[in-house]
Amino acid sequence: MKILVVEDEVKTGDYIKQGLIESGFVVELVRTGLDGHHKAMTGEYELLILDVMLPDINGWKILSSLREANNHTPVLFLTARDHVNDRVKGLELGADDYLVKPFAFAELLARVRTLIRRGTSVPNNTIHIADLELDIPSRIATRNGRTINLTTKEFTLLELMVRRQGEVLPRSLIASQVWDMNFDSDTNVIDVAIRRLRAKIDDDFSPKLIQTVRGMGYKMCIHEN
Repeated sequence: MKILVVEDEVKTGDYIKQGLIESGFVVELVRTGLDGHHKAMTGEYELLILDVMLPDINGWKILSSLREANNHTPVLFLTARDHVNDRVKGLELGADDYLVKPFAFAELLARVRTLIRRGTSVPNNTIHIADLELDIPSRIATRNGRTINLTTKEFTLLELMVRRQGEVLPRSLIASQVWDMNFDSDTNVIDVAIRRLRAKIDDDFSPKLIQTVRGMGYKMCIHEN
């Protein structure tokens, strides 16, 4: 599940991103309204978490623009603006939920899961490439009808690669999205994780799906060895 977080408070944004990643989500974090607007209009997300008071343009305008463009991605406002009028305004503009800061992460997570369950249509419950299928709500992967036993991190890594199939994913991006860490060129944690994942989803199957792009990273695509 891919979530866009638009939050200009550095500590709050980092806290939300880390917590959601540890809960199994793929997260993009931006810190300005313009970046958030661009990402929301051009990307595909299961949920947007928006602050109201942002640099450039505020969350009200971002939401209005999305709804005017017939973009119905679920939106959760997360803001210090706690007046009843603010909540009413957000909901009338088309927000799906409104949570006031300060907040407990457990409550945020519960609301995130509820909104994603509510907003996920049947076609998006599963994603696939070739005969590999990922059941997102159940977090189960199967290949050629055979269930593949994956750890939480392995499923998150596989989901990231399948959702962005055809793209070369640098190690730095994988490290950020799956482990929420800066990539250290001296560590082989990414390569080890890819090797273990490849052993589970590729070694006993054809066609092979995980491709190494020398000097750049990894790519999920259909290719024959």
